[in-house]
Amino acid sequence: MTKPRIYSMAFAKVYPAYVAKAEKKGRSKAEVDEIIFWLTGHSATSFADELENGTDIETFFATAPAMNPDRGLIKGVVCGVRVEEVEEETMRAIRYLDKLIDELARGKAVEKILRSPAAS
Repeated sequence: MTKPRIYSMAFAKVYPAYVAKAEKKGRSKAEVDEIIFWLTGHSATSFADELENGTDIETFFATAPAMNPDRGLIKGVVCGVRVEEVEEETMRAIRYLDKLIDELARGKAVEKILRSPAAS
């Protein structure tokens, strides 16, 4: 089975689309970064390195410092697909991020997006 084309795309190519989607709805780049850091465990420095190095999406998620253990709490539909039902790990991580950015663009509070216990 061949890998989806998106796996070989540089994360730096899709990142601006996430930022643009958020900013179009009055949200900030900093909020997008906070979501990415929460999901992947990246710091501002390690994330900047990944963007600068042109790391592909598959590697970006596979080598993330610490995928958040609470990511399993992310539920819902993105592009007609239930994120919690995606079996392949990399595609699920992509869908998780898509879902979080969608929630941000729809105006949901960052604390709720990040599934923090205080927001429950």
